[in-house]
Amino acid sequence: MDIPNLGTDRKRDLFEVIVFLFFIVPSMIISFFASEGGNPHFPILSCSLIFNDLAYIGLIAFFLWRNGEPFTNIGWKFDGMKKEAALGVGLFLPLMVFVWFIEKGFQHLGLSSHMNRLPKFLAFNGPEEILLVCVLIIVVAIAEETIFRGYLILRFSRLTGSLSASVIISSVLFSLGHGYEGLATMATICISSMIVALIYVWRKSLVAPAVIHLLIDLYPLVLMPLAGVHG
Repeated sequence: MDIPNLGTDRKRDLFEVIVFLFFIVPSMIISFFASEGGNPHFPILSCSLIFNDLAYIGLIAFFLWRNGEPFTNIGWKFDGMKKEAALGVGLFLPLMVFVWFIEKGFQHLGLSSHMNRLPKFLAFNGPEEILLVCVLIIVVAIAEETIFRGYLILRFSRLTGSLSASVIISSVLFSLGHGYEGLATMATICISSMIVALIYVWRKSLVAPAVIHLLIDLYPLVLMPLAGVHG
């Protein structure tokens, strides 16, 4: 079959292929390590998740590049990063207290919750895997804030003409990825996601939301296991 010369940008094509491979290669490699009828080991699953999230970031970067849009359009501004990071740290505890009360309220309504229970597929074994889980937490925080707060809020705002609608839609989509944690936790995560989204809209930067996200994941994935709390 003859391949027509369409005059495409080779750098663009290379970027596109690399991003595509990031999506498919980890799942292909993981099949070599997964035991029959069982779950893959934590390091293999973590590496797969890391590469998958990096692929999502790459895909969004490709979309922005193709459209001639700067990264500042999705909140990645590097001026004043220290101030924004400090703000994220400062807002973390009040948000967690609020989330705790919201969670308890949903539990009193009879909704299930597993917020403080570490999923088995995210449990690391031994101190040698702590570094890996920390890398996973950092990548997930950056990737999910880029996807759900930066990119989707931008696109849904343009599609709906409403910033409020885009915040709600992106938050609902984000909460759907936490179905394994129970309905009460899903509803709580949806509300907390809206709050984080409002922080992003307020600051026009993803740094504070990413720091909050990182600290939220750090507690159940690292601090609880190290303290011997298994939920």
